[in-house]
Amino acid sequence: MTDTTRIATPKAPAAGRPEVRLRAEALTLSYGNRTVVHALDLDIPDGTFTAIIGPNGCGKSTLLRAFGRLMKPTGGQVLLDGRPVHRIPTREVAERVGLLPQSPAAPEGLSVADLVARGRHPHQSWYRRWSSDDESAVEEALRATGMYELAERTLDELSGGQRQRAWIAMALAQRTPLLLLDEPTNHLDLSHQIEVLDLVRELHLTTGRTVVVVLHDLSLAARYADRLVAMKDGRVVAQGAPRQVLTEELVREVFGLRARVRLDEVTGAPLVIPLSRHDAPSVDGA
Repeated sequence: MTDTTRIATPKAPAAGRPEVRLRAEALTLSYGNRTVVHALDLDIPDGTFTAIIGPNGCGKSTLLRAFGRLMKPTGGQVLLDGRPVHRIPTREVAERVGLLPQSPAAPEGLSVADLVARGRHPHQSWYRRWSSDDESAVEEALRATGMYELAERTLDELSGGQRQRAWIAMALAQRTPLLLLDEPTNHLDLSHQIEVLDLVRELHLTTGRTVVVVLHDLSLAARYADRLVAMKDGRVVAQGAPRQVLTEELVREVFGLRARVRLDEVTGAPLVIPLSRHDAPSVDGA
């Protein structure tokens, strides 16, 4: 288990502060004339671990970009702690929301320590330079992700799982109460997927951070998240606890896939078993 005891815990909500940290209200998102998200309503409650699932092109990553203020709505709005996110200064958003995109890029030869230090940039200004607080935040993030001993290595020297942990460490160094992760297990083998998701869940549980993650693997989403949001064609079709959302009917409706959904005997979470067209139908005709 990684050492997470030193990561700073986000402050408790102030009196009158909304329990919903992020809210999409009639949110519409477009690329040119192509609308990707259609009048979507969605709440992200404080302190939850939410996984967004759905087929390619359904708007998952686009929604996450809007939550992180990287994409301006063509309709509706995103609220951060009850305020329209696009009316909040960029630096202030960066102090509250950490966003790790799907395929982050860094300059060649960049060390792990230098990458993680970039997470402190939102806290810098002409009158506030690098401080002992910044140094502490970087060290804590490195230790929490198990990257402290690799701090002087370049990203090019690391395995896929180690690189992903380094990027997560950078997001942690921001010390934001909200963490948005777009397919953090993309291009990783199964052991590294488990390693990364174990880390994210442990950080969520020990620090109280609100986590929103986009995942393709339905069984892993159900195993790690306490809330699932299923999307199709830019709309939310189901949301709630994994056992409520992840059903055979939903998998058929959203993904066009016949599957069996069973409860994992180890975790108790729904486990999706895809069926091919060659598999015999069951008695219910599925």
